[in-house]
Amino acid sequence: MTPSPTSGPTAPPPDGFRIITPTELRRRWRAGEEVALLDVREEGPYSLSHPFFAVSLPLSQIELRILDLVPRLNVAVVVYDDGEGYAARAVPRIHALGYTDVAMLAGGLPGYARHGEVFRDVNVPSKAFGELVEAIRHTPSLSADEAKALIERESNLVVLDARRFEEYRTMSIPRGVSVPGGELAFRAREVAPSPDTTIIVNCAGRTRSIIGTQSLINAGLPNKIYALRNGTIGWTLAGHQVQRGKTARVLERPRTSYATALADAKAWAERVGVGVLDAATFARHQAEAGVRTLYCLDVRTPEEHAAGHPTGFASAPGGQLVQATDEWVGVRGARLVLFDDDGVRARMTASWLKQMGWDVAVVGPDVVGATETEIRAARRPPLPQLGDAAISAEQLAADPAAWTIVDLTRSPSYKAGHIPGAHFVLASRFADDLAKLPGDGPIVLTSNDGSEAAFALADARAATTRELRVLTGGTRAWTAAGHVLESDRSSWISLADDVYKRPYEGTDNAAEAMQAYIDWELQLVAQLANDSVSNFHVV
Repeated sequence: MTPSPTSGPTAPPPDGFRIITPTELRRRWRAGEEVALLDVREEGPYSLSHPFFAVSLPLSQIELRILDLVPRLNVAVVVYDDGEGYAARAVPRIHALGYTDVAMLAGGLPGYARHGEVFRDVNVPSKAFGELVEAIRHTPSLSADEAKALIERESNLVVLDARRFEEYRTMSIPRGVSVPGGELAFRAREVAPSPDTTIIVNCAGRTRSIIGTQSLINAGLPNKIYALRNGTIGWTLAGHQVQRGKTARVLERPRTSYATALADAKAWAERVGVGVLDAATFARHQAEAGVRTLYCLDVRTPEEHAAGHPTGFASAPGGQLVQATDEWVGVRGARLVLFDDDGVRARMTASWLKQMGWDVAVVGPDVVGATETEIRAARRPPLPQLGDAAISAEQLAADPAAWTIVDLTRSPSYKAGHIPGAHFVLASRFADDLAKLPGDGPIVLTSNDGSEAAFALADARAATTRELRVLTGGTRAWTAAGHVLESDRSSWISLADDVYKRPYEGTDNAAEAMQAYIDWELQLVAQLANDSVSNFHVV
């Protein structure tokens, strides 16, 4: 069992707070009962150590994200920290939003680590599942050197990059074409119409290469299909050059190959046990959403979703949904309904989620029409009334030196550009860090659109006696008013551990970090077996 890196004594929960034991939590997971386990630390500490199904929701982000992440107000919600006191602060905030079944995890992270495995990194269930798929299905793969040699000598070959288009555009391997993972079974036959064409599927690390390659095999393609072992990380570590700024992608809907793709997707989904909902069953699912958590997800491309989608369905491209399920779904044991308009993508995505232990089914345009074009904003509670605490961009710009500006946005955004002179502070650390600000004059809180700053005002008032204001509309309002941002000077009051730097994204990763990431993935199957709560079953 991997110990928590900061495991130490954890204070008992405050009087009147409900608790749930790690043993009971793990029983619920094994039984498939609904429960949301929320880690209310920042993402950096979360990435170092957390239970298998824990979802990262930092204290300062609760009001911004929880209503979509945990849509049923009477579902069981469990929060924990590593002794910092965040969980005790989170419980009343979650209660205030209308949630009725909120508890703290007994003993916090150290307490859990005495009963179950704790895991590093993010999106762990998806990555562990990918490693299990390779171990059981013996998914074929090529090393970076083998793939490079094949790419250079074989003309009848295609390289399909299974990542998001934005990642592909940042860096790719030679001959790579962007076909995100959820699109592979739908489009691969159009890209490689001949069964004699060799197909290499790559991602940045391992998971999407494995799942993408196995998707094509499961979908019945007769080609030679290989995963690029360890993705662009392995490619880079082998000393090979990546390409940057490529834009080759496959967006046209399949024509000649569509009937075959649909027939094979139907056969595979039926074999795995994926259900297809009729109108009456889908309506019943919707009616039961008050007692059974329901997520409705459109697994097509973001562009297709924007052009028209069924009411109530969020955009969750299929490959990313399998890769990072916890970014959309916060309740383990919930019910998922996936939509596409072709019958292939939803079935193939659902086939993986079914094997990952989710109660998942698909629905098509015969049941729900893709008629809505408005992209729904994240669900949030009404902003607190600011009254005299509000300050406009014009008022701030009139005399910026009179104010100490505190920026609460995520650290990458702050680094990219902030109001001149603004200090980076995490709202969760107001108690310690507001006292570190220079001067003793009034403070202005800002954030990306002002929402996080408005929700943080009460905590700030509890942490300082200085006058406090909130910038109406946040930093967006500042730039909309024509004022500039600065990025060359920064003031980091809080430790910038709010966002975990993925060692497989970007082009400036240290070799040691990339190798450590690959080594970590390779041991996930053993750790998964030792933990025994996943309910995974690879068909």
